[in-house]
Amino acid sequence: MSRKTLIVYFSASGVTASAAREIAEAVGGDLYEIQPVQPYTSADLNWMDKKSRSTIEMNDPESRPEIAASVQNMEQYDTILIGFPIWWYVEPRIVDTFLESYDFSGKTMIPFATSGGSGIGKAEKSLQAHCPKGNWKKGQLLHVSDAADWARRVLD
Repeated sequence: MSRKTLIVYFSASGVTASAAREIAEAVGGDLYEIQPVQPYTSADLNWMDKKSRSTIEMNDPESRPEIAASVQNMEQYDTILIGFPIWWYVEPRIVDTFLESYDFSGKTMIPFATSGGSGIGKAEKSLQAHCPKGNWKKGQLLHVSDAADWARRVLD
């Protein structure tokens, strides 16, 4: 494989992290976790609480939670697979922080998501809006058990 691949992910509960690790192992890509400066607690993730951190962030389209560390040498990557849980039908705001932090011009961008019931369609539109210079490919809602096979297929 001549292209250099980065698997980027944000995971609140560990499900997306598991899928990202499976993908990285399957395709030999580098792995980068989007980690918030202020980690999310279980109370922060209680979507039924209108005052929880995740609810407040998702209700504010301008919210950009700060990321703890940056990707080193982003320019070396040609292909970026970006994974996240679906929150309120789209990607979490911290993923938007990531997308707005780099120049993805000419890079192939492939999203993958985990969800208990939502699809990835609205997230794909949102990702493209936040990062219009990337060359976006069709994304996939994944179960951890499907992640490696999916990644091999999309990178062939």
